[in-house]
Amino acid sequence: MDALDPAPPSPRRRRHRWLRRLLWLPLLFVLVTVLQVAVLRFVDPPTSAFMLARQGEAWRQGDWGFRVAHDWRDLEHISPYLPLAVIAAEDQNFAVHAGFDFKAIEKAIDHNARGKRVRGGSTISQQVAKNLFLWQGRSWLRKGLEAWYTLLIELMWPKERILEVHVNVAEFGDGIYGAQAAARSYWGKDAARLTPEQSARLAAVLPSPRRYSAVKPGPYVQRRAAWIQRQMRQLGGREYLEQLD
Repeated sequence: MDALDPAPPSPRRRRHRWLRRLLWLPLLFVLVTVLQVAVLRFVDPPTSAFMLARQGEAWRQGDWGFRVAHDWRDLEHISPYLPLAVIAAEDQNFAVHAGFDFKAIEKAIDHNARGKRVRGGSTISQQVAKNLFLWQGRSWLRKGLEAWYTLLIELMWPKERILEVHVNVAEFGDGIYGAQAAARSYWGKDAARLTPEQSARLAAVLPSPRRYSAVKPGPYVQRRAAWIQRQMRQLGGREYLEQLD
């Protein structure tokens, strides 16, 4: 070996170099995720992780003609009955919690432990985090990432923005995402013209939109939609949404 050639780094120095690189990974993760959430505070997401997963699922099954239905509408161009119905159905403490409703989680755990119909305790903020950025599943990794994104969303977005994104990316039927696509697919109208009954039906199918139908509701959806409409009135109707401004 030429005396002027630098000596190769020792195994110990190589380990230290890789260790330093690994220590940067958490910071990089924080920076990337903060940037994601910050951008979507102002930019309407053209798609979501769940939409991409559904499209990929169709292609893997050989259904090359399948296309996700999605058409963004700002909140002022969506009937106020739909966001109200979603809050009544899924997250009645949405206006006051900071992303997690621990009382609802406790009730859901107790409800499910008694062997009744499985009920979730996720808030609207958690659902936005999951639908936008993550994948379906129940692993601890996914739940941890969901909690992290939920914290970022609550810190960086106003409640009105969270609700706007939710009603635009939620799945209301197989491959049908958002208020506008649902309104056009089911009733041939714009989302701005959704009635209280139609909005309640859409909110009623959210726990399992591929199993239940908003346009041809069975007994469960009919009962749940009626309950949601009662809850909408108890919340104060359309005036309830004013506190989210």
